[in-house]
Amino acid sequence: MSAADLLERSFPGRRAELKRSVLGAALRCFNSNGIEATTIEMIRHACDTSVGAIYHHFGNKEGLVAALFFAAMSDQADLRQRYLEAAQTPRDIVNALVFSYVDWVDSQPEWARYQFNARFAVSNGPHKQELADRNRLRNKQVQEWFSRPGVGELLKHFPLEVVPSLIIGSAESYCRAWLSGRVKQSPGTHRQILADAAWRSLQSA
Repeated sequence: MSAADLLERSFPGRRAELKRSVLGAALRCFNSNGIEATTIEMIRHACDTSVGAIYHHFGNKEGLVAALFFAAMSDQADLRQRYLEAAQTPRDIVNALVFSYVDWVDSQPEWARYQFNARFAVSNGPHKQELADRNRLRNKQVQEWFSRPGVGELLKHFPLEVVPSLIIGSAESYCRAWLSGRVKQSPGTHRQILADAAWRSLQSA
């Protein structure tokens, strides 16, 4: 699956064609040069448009960084929701959360690499409140799934804010290692092992 597919899902239609072009160029530049080193001029040159057009759609470089980050975050959330809708038991829910995370990284390595690299910039920039709100909503949705009848007992010993780390922590660590080239096998190869580790972490209380 190409990086352009995610942009098409996030910004569909002919009217968003320029926006997709700018974002695609920005993604490539940020991943190749780093977020700090990339300039608006580099992005303008890569997508062959004007600086004015970039500023019109995104305001500034921070706006571009955030637009890409939130597009990735939303796409990942959509996949997670589809997996969760098929879950029935507490273990199904844990599997859905881990599998959706791993499968998304596996299919979108360019976006996942960017997301890891951009998190600090977004969380400390002008869009940090939006990120905090999105994270809060994600955590609330996970809590709602685990609060369903017959499921809620699983998390009663844990503060809500640590639950995502308990479930996704091992998967995130492996995904980072894969994206950086420190391990060779794709995350999807080990998705069940990572899901089993997440399940055991919740059973330990």
